[in-house]
Amino acid sequence: MKSAVETLNPTRVRLTVEVPFEELKASLDAAYKKINQQVTVKGFRRGKIPARVIDQRFGRGAVLEEAVNDALPKFYTEAVNEAELNVLGQPEVDITELKDNELLAFTAEVDIRPALEIPDYSGIEVEVDAVEVSDEDVDKSVEQLRERFATTTPAERAAQEGDVLTVDLEAKVDGEVLEDGVANGVTYTVGSGELLDGIDEAVKGLEAGGSATFTSELKGGSAQGKEAEVKVDVTEVKSRELPALDDDFAQLASEFDTLEELRADSRKRLEQMKKYDQATQAQEKVLDELLKLVEVPMPEKLLADEIQTRKHNLEHHQLGQMGLDLAKYLEIQGKTEEEFDAETKEQAEKGIKTQFILDELVNKEKLNVSQEELTEHLMRRAQSSGMSPDQFAQAVVEGGQVPMLVGEVARGKALAVVVEAATVKDSNGQVVDLEDEDEVEVAEAVVAEAEGTDEKAEEAAKTEG
Repeated sequence: MKSAVETLNPTRVRLTVEVPFEELKASLDAAYKKINQQVTVKGFRRGKIPARVIDQRFGRGAVLEEAVNDALPKFYTEAVNEAELNVLGQPEVDITELKDNELLAFTAEVDIRPALEIPDYSGIEVEVDAVEVSDEDVDKSVEQLRERFATTTPAERAAQEGDVLTVDLEAKVDGEVLEDGVANGVTYTVGSGELLDGIDEAVKGLEAGGSATFTSELKGGSAQGKEAEVKVDVTEVKSRELPALDDDFAQLASEFDTLEELRADSRKRLEQMKKYDQATQAQEKVLDELLKLVEVPMPEKLLADEIQTRKHNLEHHQLGQMGLDLAKYLEIQGKTEEEFDAETKEQAEKGIKTQFILDELVNKEKLNVSQEELTEHLMRRAQSSGMSPDQFAQAVVEGGQVPMLVGEVARGKALAVVVEAATVKDSNGQVVDLEDEDEVEVAEAVVAEAEGTDEKAEEAAKTEG
């Protein structure tokens, strides 16, 4: 076999391959054997039909076609390996010459990973929010915990802010009651901002047995986004009583003996949350700066496929689960189809650039993924997908998604290397020292978000599962 490579542009090549006919012998033998098992000829047992009879009855062309279809992937792969190409996607193959007993020649155009030069990234500087927990933040956290331990008692009076009501709802659009527009026995806390806009004003002042009608934009269901006339019937009014903020409450709501200890723990938890958010912000900003440093030629077919994949996942998985189509989604988002397409293209380009650059860094820094690191990543993914680790692992293996997860971990480690080399300061001008134990985990999440691989892996796993 002889092969040559022609560079069409920085991301696409054309392979020209010539195969002497004797190298097709194994595929020809396999073609005769396959046809032998599929056809019957009077006077011969199945599988024992001579080659000359097959040629006479079914034509030598049918045999050659079967042999070439069998041989092409092997010779294409050999040519790719010989040229040391890093190909992307499937090739476009064109058979240019097929002479029986002489020669097979074909061309294959395919996208390749562009060669990238990674410049010195140690000069990257980013600013992130400072980790500051105020007394007001702690108060709010403790108050939220206090809300969970509130008690209710029936109230023989009109509803007011903070009361817990039991209500029946009926929604009409254009005078017609919606099939999914009736709900009975709904529990609602006045002033919570849940359910529907306008409901608080409607129910305040109503006693049990009272009714009111208001207009509101529906937040879900078959008529999501439409204006509806909503009738609300109050069937029960309960007052809420919050426990006193004292040591007894701390013992009731936590493992602590005093309110002071509870508040200290709340402050510590809020600091940990803000540190995680700060780390995520740092990783995202460093990644954006890294992308600016490297010029990445964009393979057109790969980009088109990525855009199509993202649209498909949005329409058939995320929106489908919410009972929405793309048109309704765009209406709710206040976007035109052109704006949506431009946004999707931008996200797809960022995802491809992220993968190319970080993969180059993985090779440059000689980063490897251990079994332990892969297992930890898989456990986190299983948790976010709502599947058990065993179910998720099995689905990932059956769906051929293991390389995707290995790539995510490796690219997360690569981004962590860049972040470690960068200068990260908070809004107070202080240099931020990101915690090592969380750095790679946060980086993996940031990379998966940028590439869109979090959704792809989970959807593939759910499909296989």
